[in-house]
Amino acid sequence: MKIVKAQAGDLDVIKEITQTTIKAIYPKYYPAGAVDFFLAHHSDEHILSDVLEGNVYILEVEGASVGTVTVSNDNIHRLFVLPEYQHKGYGKALLDFAEKEILNTHEYVQIDASLPAKKLYIKRGYKEIEYNIIDTDNGDFLCYDVMRLEK
Repeated sequence: MKIVKAQAGDLDVIKEITQTTIKAIYPKYYPAGAVDFFLAHHSDEHILSDVLEGNVYILEVEGASVGTVTVSNDNIHRLFVLPEYQHKGYGKALLDFAEKEILNTHEYVQIDASLPAKKLYIKRGYKEIEYNIIDTDNGDFLCYDVMRLEK
C-alpha cells in the first residue's frame, strides 16, 4: 500500500473512484437529488483544479488505485475508497495521512462529514461545529455536518 500525489493524467482514475463510490454508497443514505448534487459537485473541473494545486492523493494497493483524498489548507475533501476495498483499513490510512499533513501546519483538521462517514469521524475524536442543509433537485435536501479535530 502506498499513497502518491496525483498528477493531471490521474483525473479519470480519481473521478472513477469518486463517482463509483458515491453511486454505490450514497443512495443508501441520501435521496436522489442529494446524490446527483454530490456527483455534480465532484466534477472533472473541481477534481482537476485540486490536482493542479497539488492537493490530491491516490492510495494504491498492489498496483490498483483504490482510494483518494484531497487535502486543502486545514480541510479534508473527497475522501473515497472503492466499495470493494472498504473495511480493510484503506480509508483509515488515507485519513491518517491527511490528518498528519494538515496538523503539521494547522491547529485543527476540518471536514464536511457525509452521513456514511460521520460515525468514523466521531470515533476519531471529531466534533460537530456546524450543521448544513442544501436544497437539491426534486425538492430533496442534502444534510451534513462540518466537523473538527483539534490538535
